[in-house]
Amino acid sequence: MPANAGHGGAGTAGAREAGGPAFATDRGMAWAFAVCGAVGFLASGQLVLERLALYQDPGYVTSCDISPFVSCGEVFRTWQAALFGFPNPLIGIVAFAVILTTAMVLFSGARPARWYWRGLQAGVGLGFVFVIWLWSQALFAIHILCLYCMVVWAAMIVLTVLLTARNAIHGDVPSPAALRRFLAGWAWPLTVLLLAATAASVFFSFSRAFLG
Repeated sequence: MPANAGHGGAGTAGAREAGGPAFATDRGMAWAFAVCGAVGFLASGQLVLERLALYQDPGYVTSCDISPFVSCGEVFRTWQAALFGFPNPLIGIVAFAVILTTAMVLFSGARPARWYWRGLQAGVGLGFVFVIWLWSQALFAIHILCLYCMVVWAAMIVLTVLLTARNAIHGDVPSPAALRRFLAGWAWPLTVLLLAATAASVFFSFSRAFLG
């Protein structure tokens, strides 16, 4: 992977101005990528295995078929589960493999070029939009939850916020100084807020089911 000859002056100034939060360092992002990548990859892989078992045996009961409202098997039977003509989790396996590879690159001490960070930002951003769509379909169209899917949602929230903050702080994505300062100090609280808001939306949408 190409080594970055050095972030521009604006990026260096942005990182220094932000106070150098630990998550925005190469080592910090390596750990973030490793954890989010591993969690997302394993959840996506389990979904693929469950889907293959369902292909082989239409009567197969998936491991997360807990109730009529929490059932991977029922979600698999919807058109939303294969938006592009193949099971959605296959996208997750490929995407999270890229994240894990990036983690290993950072752990090795290599410094990806700016174009790589921008490309990664675009890819993760598109993935996050896809996750928002899947969330909306689960809550407002299908009315069925998939446990492994929700694990992927959580991994994508953490990944998107931290990557966006890191790229803004280092100037790899052009950002105003005020935004850099905000993300440097509030990236983790923002992550927690989004996770809590997602959990709350799920609870209130399925409150009758959860409360019996």
